[in-house]
Amino acid sequence: MAGEFAGKTVLVTGSSGIGLGAALKFAQEGAAVFVCGIDDKLNEMALAAGKGLDFHVSKVDVSDQDEVSTWISGVGEAAPGIDVLVNAAAIQTYGTIETTDVDHWDRVMAINLRSCYLTSHFAYPHIKARGGGSIIHVSSVQGHANQNEVLAYATTKGAIHALTRAMAVDCAKDNIRVNSISPGSIRTPLLEFAAQTAAGEDEDIEPVIAGFGKAHPIGRVGTVEETSNLIAFLASDSAGFCTGGDYLIDGALTAHIGV
Repeated sequence: MAGEFAGKTVLVTGSSGIGLGAALKFAQEGAAVFVCGIDDKLNEMALAAGKGLDFHVSKVDVSDQDEVSTWISGVGEAAPGIDVLVNAAAIQTYGTIETTDVDHWDRVMAINLRSCYLTSHFAYPHIKARGGGSIIHVSSVQGHANQNEVLAYATTKGAIHALTRAMAVDCAKDNIRVNSISPGSIRTPLLEFAAQTAAGEDEDIEPVIAGFGKAHPIGRVGTVEETSNLIAFLASDSAGFCTGGDYLIDGALTAHIGV
């Protein structure tokens, strides 16, 4: 398939939401795309969405060193190299320093942050061998400013910003660019989970999502297509001088003083 990413190989963690949207965008632009996720149902839905494209889905626990290493090694053998890595896998949990227990903390750290290290660590030699490429971590506005009771989640997202900067400085010598994006409210399964939590079990989530949208000066929640376009831009040659940055895609949410 002809397209901006024809001949490229792209890895994406997260088989729904922002991850799936980015994976489909790259595949539609001609890339061979390898996606991983932990949920069998979501993986099946992702595979169906990528039907007819060079699109592959694997079940991988992104917090497990051996599983990540095996997945990336397999891609390296199946493809001529790896050009782009997108880390989008994450979970949203709630709790304060008082209510967040150790198991909760460790699980969020492992899935949201350790996974970014593991995939980047094991993909790095493959990207380097291609003469360079791009790594994009999906962070969040919660890495900049927080709601209540998001202690573990917000910590991981702030740490991703630091990880991005450190990697960008170290990786520049190998022509590997590293950036992050920080979405506001984007209509994804994760956002719908947050809305259901706020609305209550079996309650309609649409009024809650509309309320999320009103909190953004632009007046609505964002779309997966919009985040996919930003990710694809950062991975493209057009963003060749962009590295070490975090790119807000939040409808001016963090720019607004709500008083």
